[in-house]
Amino acid sequence: MYAIFDRLHSLYRKNTPTKNIIIYISWFIWNIYFATLIITQFTKGIYYITDDNVYRRGPLYPVLLVPLILLSIYNYIVLIYKRKNISKKEFIAFIIYLTIPSVCMLIQMFSYGLLLAVIGTSIASIFMFLFILSDQIDQYILQKEENAKQRAGISVLEMRPHFVYNTLTSIYYLCEQNPEKAQELILNFNTYLRKNFTAIAKDNTISFTEELEHTKAYLAVESVRFEDKLFVEYDNPHTNFRIPPLTLQPIVENAVKHGIDPELEPLHILIRTRETENGSEIEVSDNGPGFTGDENNEPHIALANIKESLELMCKGMLLIEANESGGTSVTIKV
Repeated sequence: MYAIFDRLHSLYRKNTPTKNIIIYISWFIWNIYFATLIITQFTKGIYYITDDNVYRRGPLYPVLLVPLILLSIYNYIVLIYKRKNISKKEFIAFIIYLTIPSVCMLIQMFSYGLLLAVIGTSIASIFMFLFILSDQIDQYILQKEENAKQRAGISVLEMRPHFVYNTLTSIYYLCEQNPEKAQELILNFNTYLRKNFTAIAKDNTISFTEELEHTKAYLAVESVRFEDKLFVEYDNPHTNFRIPPLTLQPIVENAVKHGIDPELEPLHILIRTRETENGSEIEVSDNGPGFTGDENNEPHIALANIKESLELMCKGMLLIEANESGGTSVTIKV
């Protein structure tokens, strides 16, 4: 019974007079119960042990259970009074935790032989343990989601410095050689930066159209830098679905980073979407050399973060396969 007070008292953040009254009343009832137990040892009015070591109730036995019943009633009052400070799940759990022992104690007052109060308290304690376990699992899942969001934010802040430097250098030279193209590049670069930094504040999934806009802005910047070494094809008849922010763009960036090589043929990237029976699919396919390495290298870490975000935020999955004709295909299923 004391566990209910320990939890409810913790709901008060400050040492308020109301909190003091609740504590004083609960301790007053507990002291009555303890005093009754002490008195019981010196009288046969409540219960006693015979010379044959047999437990017997006295005529005043219900008196022993009165403080516990009062404590249960008081628990209900405090619980209802503070119901706005706890979740609905906690409220139901505490109601069950209080009701089982209370009913058993009432039956115990008029029955003899079976220790229903002990059994009821044990069952209630097991139930509360299961509730705490379930609550801890929920907290663990929420923490994993929060960690995934933080890692996504860190990946934004760790944007490749040389990509920014090279883009600014391209803008510098284009200002003199082709001012119109320089303006277009600045606009795309601005869109890319804005999408990157606003993604940090996103707590939930975003529309695929928004993520595609981010990706197109990035590819438009890279196309200026690499000119005839990068070609992109879009096949997106299906766009009415949502994905975690920073899902498609990092995958495409990874393909560009590891696929463009002056000694190799131009990199071709295909971004395709389609609707399936189970949801939606995004496929990013390229003809680059792909990448290899252990699980600690940068591409694997980035893809692992994307995979975790997909699983936590939209029950999605990420698959990586090598193309028969060379290159890599990354498929996102949501």
